[in-house]
Amino acid sequence: MLLLAHTGRAEARDVATAVISGLTSHGIVVRLLRPEAKDLGVDLESPTLELTESETDAGHDCELTLVIGGDGSILRAVELTYDSATPVLGVNLGHVGFLAEAEPEEVDATITAIVEARYIVEDRLTLDVEVSLDGEVLAHTFAVNEASVEKAARERMIEVVVEVDGRPLSRWGCDGVVCATPTGSTAYNFSAGGPIVWPQVEALCVVPLSAHALFARPMVVGPDSVVAIEVLARTDVSGVLWCDGRRTVDLPPGARIEVRRGVRPVRLARVHHAPFTDRLVAKFGLNVEGWRGEGERRRLRATSEAP
Repeated sequence: MLLLAHTGRAEARDVATAVISGLTSHGIVVRLLRPEAKDLGVDLESPTLELTESETDAGHDCELTLVIGGDGSILRAVELTYDSATPVLGVNLGHVGFLAEAEPEEVDATITAIVEARYIVEDRLTLDVEVSLDGEVLAHTFAVNEASVEKAARERMIEVVVEVDGRPLSRWGCDGVVCATPTGSTAYNFSAGGPIVWPQVEALCVVPLSAHALFARPMVVGPDSVVAIEVLARTDVSGVLWCDGRRTVDLPPGARIEVRRGVRPVRLARVHHAPFTDRLVAKFGLNVEGWRGEGERRRLRATSEAP
């Protein structure tokens, strides 16, 4: 079991040490990054702990990655385990924590579920992102939540042309364009006014940011579509590509960014089987007052039909 924690927070350190104790007491070997192990103050010589210096190989041969922190920590864990395809399970210590599966008060139940292998793994659609200039590839990366093309200078808009499946769609003067996955539809996409997409729906969201144009509405395209964003060269305005808010690529005028469905999905482990609707209600604190449910509706129908 690979364990990753936001060790800069006292609460995360407390939860992480409790998780390590719970897992190792059941004979599960816990792998830690050496710097995090030092921050946690654990026994570095313990036979139930395995320390690694390499972040890139941290998830190899692990059954599961358990993350203690917010969505940012979970995105970091996905980045570190992307090559090994190790499933990720998050314990939320952030604000909303849409990617997390458990809350701090559920740690004991989560440990039990892991020990008894009572969890499922969902494959979530990712994005492959390629940046090129005059036919030369400048960068290639991936995204779990979103890839956003944004203006580099606060005082000037970026001019872009958006293309879908090899055909031009529209030109925008804007702050940027967000391309999001269903998993990321509740993140930057949501803040930008894009639609919430249920995780089991395979699609890509395209959302312009503060666009000065008559046609500048959020769009949902098919999972096999290719979205291209070209930074107009004649405007001499540079941009920047952000992937999951973690990885950046500078975009010179004339740069072309192609976004398509990722070859490799991200794997998220779940111990709860509640519908996504319940997660939305809980995470956003949505008002559902007045809902009676199917059971109450059946009772009312039976009452009205009684002689």
